[in-house]
Amino acid sequence: MPRNGQPAEPSAGSRAAGAAPVPQKGGTPQARSGAPTPRHQRAAPLHPGAWWLWALSLGTAATRTTNPLLLALLIAVSAYVVISRRPHAPWSRSYGAFVKLALAVLVIRLLFTTVLGSPIPGTHTLVTLPEVPLPDWAQGIRLGGRVTAEGLAFALYDAMKLATLLICVGAANALANPSRLLKSLPGALYEMGVAVVVALTFAPNLIADVQRLRAARRLRGRPDNGVRGLLQVGLPVLEGALERSVALAAAMDARGYGRTAQVPTAVRRTTAALTLGGLLGVCAGTYGLLTAAGGTYGIPVLVVGLAAALAGLWLGGRRTVRTRYRPDRWDARAWLVTGSGGAVAAALFLAAARDPAALHPGVVPLVAPSLPLWPAAAILVGLLPAFITPAPETAAKEPS
Repeated sequence: MPRNGQPAEPSAGSRAAGAAPVPQKGGTPQARSGAPTPRHQRAAPLHPGAWWLWALSLGTAATRTTNPLLLALLIAVSAYVVISRRPHAPWSRSYGAFVKLALAVLVIRLLFTTVLGSPIPGTHTLVTLPEVPLPDWAQGIRLGGRVTAEGLAFALYDAMKLATLLICVGAANALANPSRLLKSLPGALYEMGVAVVVALTFAPNLIADVQRLRAARRLRGRPDNGVRGLLQVGLPVLEGALERSVALAAAMDARGYGRTAQVPTAVRRTTAALTLGGLLGVCAGTYGLLTAAGGTYGIPVLVVGLAAALAGLWLGGRRTVRTRYRPDRWDARAWLVTGSGGAVAAALFLAAARDPAALHPGVVPLVAPSLPLWPAAAILVGLLPAFITPAPETAAKEPS
């Protein structure tokens, strides 16, 4: 019984039974102990398409210059964003593979220039290799000979452009969730997206089944190598894959996969014409951007091709009746990330038109490249995603 109107203190038995403590002034114990923020209050992950547009914009900027200082700055910007915003997921570890591929491109290009020579004339001879005589039908090709500093510098500048483009693509692969990206595909590409998702889901399961069955055979003292072991392991793996395929097909059929809406014939023909013409325009515009002579027509053709392709995909999506679970929203952060990459690409295009000598340093005569200030400052705008996107801890808990 309470005394003097005061509440009785809970007994030891009630405390041991896990009785809830009485709320006191200052909030609940959960609030005072710094409990994690509820799921609906955490920052939503960035749309994966924004990461790809940002990375492709940096790669497009890299195609407009051979200045090694600007290319190294583009690599540093993409690497900093990847290090600070890469989620803790298995698919985000591909960035290192792209960096190794870029280094391999540099080494192979320099090796080819050393062995096969360079069309760039030079006066600074570094080494003279023994030259192998070739027949008359191989004129224009030589093995060995003089290796000049001018030829190696030209090969290095040109290879760094491709290496930077590969690293930017690797940054997109490390930052954008592939499953969420496929889920965001337009309705016209729905079947292709489902096929890729199924392949990405089933491949790890097959590898896990093979490892599990081989371990089980080793524990039983049975061989797991050779043709006999492969057959005895492959049959159960194939049986499990078929069972999963049948279960998946039943689930997809129950959810209405493959059912399409009725679309008039004129709409179908317009869709095919817009999609095919848009893709051809994108290819022609991209080729124009990658060549020095096509810079004038490359951008208009690319813009028109993209518009036509997007219109075709939008019309093609009308035949697909489906809903999306937790669709990714294109919010203000996605616009800022995309805009930062677009600003870098636009600045490099403008700099290439106004001051081509600064973005394409000469090698004959061989001079040290200089760093143009305002293009370098424009490249630093690409660091914006590192400050406005969710932290890796939040991105690691994003829904797949």
